[in-house]
Amino acid sequence: MRDLYIGIDSGTQSTKALVVDAKNGKVLGTGQRGYGFIKGLPTGAKEQHPETWKKAAAYAIRASLKEAKASAAEVKGIGVSGQQHGFVPLDKRGEVIRAAKLWCDTTTGAQCDAITKKLGGLKKTIRHVGNAMLPGFTAPKIAWLKKHEPKNYRNLATVLLPHDYLNHWLTGNAVMEYGDASGTALMDVAKRRWAAAAINAIDPNLANALPPLISSDQPVGNLTAATAKALGLSTETVVSAGGGDNMMGAIGTGNTKPGIVTASFGTSGTIYACSAKPVIDPHGEIAAFCDSTNRWLPLLCTMNVTVATEMVREHYGMTHIQYEKEASKIRPGSEGLVLLPYLEGERTPSVPNGTGVWFGVNTRNNKRGHFARAAMEGVTMGMNYGLRRLANLGVKARQIRVTGGGANSKVWRQIMADIFNAEVVTLSVSEGAAYGAAIQAMWCVGRTQSGKSSIEELTDRFVKINKSQISRPNPENMRVYKEFNSIQDSLSNSLRAVFDSHRGLLVCE
Repeated sequence: MRDLYIGIDSGTQSTKALVVDAKNGKVLGTGQRGYGFIKGLPTGAKEQHPETWKKAAAYAIRASLKEAKASAAEVKGIGVSGQQHGFVPLDKRGEVIRAAKLWCDTTTGAQCDAITKKLGGLKKTIRHVGNAMLPGFTAPKIAWLKKHEPKNYRNLATVLLPHDYLNHWLTGNAVMEYGDASGTALMDVAKRRWAAAAINAIDPNLANALPPLISSDQPVGNLTAATAKALGLSTETVVSAGGGDNMMGAIGTGNTKPGIVTASFGTSGTIYACSAKPVIDPHGEIAAFCDSTNRWLPLLCTMNVTVATEMVREHYGMTHIQYEKEASKIRPGSEGLVLLPYLEGERTPSVPNGTGVWFGVNTRNNKRGHFARAAMEGVTMGMNYGLRRLANLGVKARQIRVTGGGANSKVWRQIMADIFNAEVVTLSVSEGAAYGAAIQAMWCVGRTQSGKSSIEELTDRFVKINKSQISRPNPENMRVYKEFNSIQDSLSNSLRAVFDSHRGLLVCE
């Protein structure tokens, strides 16, 4: 009989499930169901009904089990990955009070300012929780509920995050794992405990609604009889602690030891690394998270990656193959054409009113290949700002494991290697978060049974590099990009006041 594990990734757009064979790490079955945001909400509000995630997860699990031809007895464990920061409020009966406000909800700026002020400013906020108070985090969403929906707030008995809610559905238990909890801005990240000062800044009684914190290798519990029956599984199936999508993505990309960095080149960009100790950024640009292997996960986000390359591709009416071909014709540096890629404003560095800027345009560098390559270079140099900030905080990159749409481009991977000054690789399994959740479940069950299971051994064994897609830095190209990165930095710093003035004009219109 096989030993199988299910990994679930409940994201913003869909929920996926994988069935993984513990013998060889092969994915035997997959399932997926999509969904969207609740429509008709005010500007900046992004919400989903938690019931939507539950139904999608149930569908995806059943579909993956069917494809894998798996029996109930074969499934030993389940791990859940979920979108971070979303606020799921439960009443004393364990029922959802209202729709969940998500990580991308931007309606809580006033609450961020109020909490930061009560904590004594930015530096003291970082001292208490390890991070700045940002609209994406959970704490200001709770404060928003208290101010705008006091009746719902009075009924609040338990605060959960999206992946915690799915764990609660699977097991009936309400707990929160260190990694995902570190994104609430209610936890002292360095000490891995709830931060009383941050809680009191919202409401001292809020402490009663925060669930117990558990270690990443602890089980949440076994499947309830009702859920096991609905999924066609056994009550002997263990549910691991799970974690946020970035934390599970770290496991799924083998980012479980120092020196390895994961970089996601999607619509937006994310870079994170494994650290044996807390990495606290005094400026609050790098998120100081815990990971889901009982270590830490310093992380940065940029808002503009493939959004920039897609803008150029669509403008010139190119296919992805044509885009790649045109960019490959142009020398590194795009003959002086530089993109400051703040199309949607920017988070790292913090330039909220920023816009996109093409700099250095002349009659020699205005072909579509120049703009194609400069877009790739511009967003990669923008992400390199964050990588350099990590290096300044003591986190060094030996190898960068890239995921997302940008990882599919050979030209772009070489640009990454040259700008990052590190080996860039891709992985054989692209579903990093769901795969990481399955591996964490193996780790959890292994430790429960023998106490000897090692997450590093599991990731070394199962996470495989595509040896045909390894890019190494070219010294000559590195020198070119170092100069252009300096130019981009200067542009970013010089234009901040201009961006603010420009934003004012747009608001007036």
